Amino acid sequence: MKLIYPAIFYPCEGKTGYTVIVPDLPGCVTEGESLAEAILMGTDAACGWLLDELEDDHPLPKASAASDLRPKEDGIVNLLALDMDAYAEKYGAKAVRKNITIPAFMNTFVERKHLSLSKITQDALAHLMLAEA
Repeated sequence: MKLIYPAIFYPCEGKTGYTVIVPDLPGCVTEGESLAEAILMGTDAACGWLLDELEDDHPLPKASAASDLRPKEDGIVNLLALDMDAYAEKYGAKAVRKNITIPAFMNTFVERKHLSLSKITQDALAHLMLAEA
């Protein structure tokens, strides 16, 4: 699942670097020593925030349009591209084993193509979850 959330970057007072605030994710704040690092840190913080919500079965907040954000004078608005599948694969703590039943002809196809039924199911569910958001 790929998501985009806007973030606001503010230069840190009295030192180099940026503070990152993701307005749609309450309490999601981080810093980076450069703008590039701040973008990476913001992406990581937002993914972590959202993964917690997904694992607790909470609905994800709707992302604001970047044009609707009004940062203070020195703030920069930037979009964060979030790859939740990659983040969850690396950091996700919860996995649930499910046993499913499919028709034999579908199982033959899956085996012949060396497909992962688990991956197919996860991709389909992620698509449905995005459609609901």
